[in-house]
Amino acid sequence: MSLKSMKKEELELLSYTDLTEMILSENKKPMNTATIFHKICDLLELSDSEYTSKIGDFYTSLTTDKRFLLLEGAEWDLKDRHVVDIVVADDDEEDEESSEEEEEVEEEDESFDENMDAVDDEETLDDDEDDLDDLVVMSEEELDAE
Repeated sequence: MSLKSMKKEELELLSYTDLTEMILSENKKPMNTATIFHKICDLLELSDSEYTSKIGDFYTSLTTDKRFLLLEGAEWDLKDRHVVDIVVADDDEEDEESSEEEEEVEEEDESFDENMDAVDDEETLDDDEDDLDDLVVMSEEELDAE
């Protein structure tokens, strides 16, 4: 059904993005945001102040709707009309860097574990000795005198 043949009441039931899809389909070429929204405002008989207050939200709705594609030159078109190339970056260099970093962390962990073993051995030796030999018990009076 053509937009021009639709009644205003029918158009008001549609969202701005649905109207945009219909406009782009009928127009068969990309259009910029302002032109599309002017057409919508004309169809719905919206005032210039409504245009000004709503165009930002309209732009946001276009950017989040998966049916539309923003082309170079700031023009919108239906995504169906375009082939989207997915470029996968070559992550070999990043993987090598990550592997080197992981190896360094593992070496640090092993070094830490070895140091902790040495500390444990020292504590074991200390436990074997009688540390209480050097302990002196003092009364409060002796502490006050010093």
